[in-house]
Amino acid sequence: MQKSSQRAYQATKDQILSGEVRGGQLLSEVEVATQLGVSRTPVHEAFLRLAAEDLLDLVPRRGAVVVPVSPHDTTDVLEMRLALETAAVRRLCRSPESIEPLFAELSELVDEQRRGAAAGDARQFAAADDAFHRRIVEVAGNSIAQRFYGSLSDRQRRMMTDAARADPARLALLVDEHGRLAEAIGQRDVNAFETALLAHLEATYRVVLE
Repeated sequence: MQKSSQRAYQATKDQILSGEVRGGQLLSEVEVATQLGVSRTPVHEAFLRLAAEDLLDLVPRRGAVVVPVSPHDTTDVLEMRLALETAAVRRLCRSPESIEPLFAELSELVDEQRRGAAAGDARQFAAADDAFHRRIVEVAGNSIAQRFYGSLSDRQRRMMTDAARADPARLALLVDEHGRLAEAIGQRDVNAFETALLAHLEATYRVVLE
């Protein structure tokens, strides 16, 4: 039962984060159970977990509704990302031996994003975007910041997937913005990074809310 519940949880969560099921969409426990070949009970348990993570709103005797990304949530996430990532880069600049290997990693992730953009693969692009920003915080080495940033991951992946689907032509621009962020880190320029990150996040914010 526990394995079935975990499977239902992960499958449903992946659908939400990838944008396969959208905010406001009703999910039926019976239909999900049939799709996965499990009983209704593990699906109900999975839905309870996802409701606790604010990804689903339970509807008695019907299933659950996918919680849309609200304008308030979007603003909160982007503000915290700006603060955490800028602080991470400021810390990195105090230990310059980390800069060169991080710049190489980020450059590879930018190339991966470019491939996703060329293929129009919003899901791949969103995953590479998440990895790009997460590595900046991870390499900085602040464990408290890492845990807090990790708690934002689900929300920011949904936002980026929504942005990529809403405006596929913008993917190439996002790749260029990531390139400028990586360059600012490579040059140990905290002010340039913060300016570029703010513009990058504000542009994403506008696309998500349009």
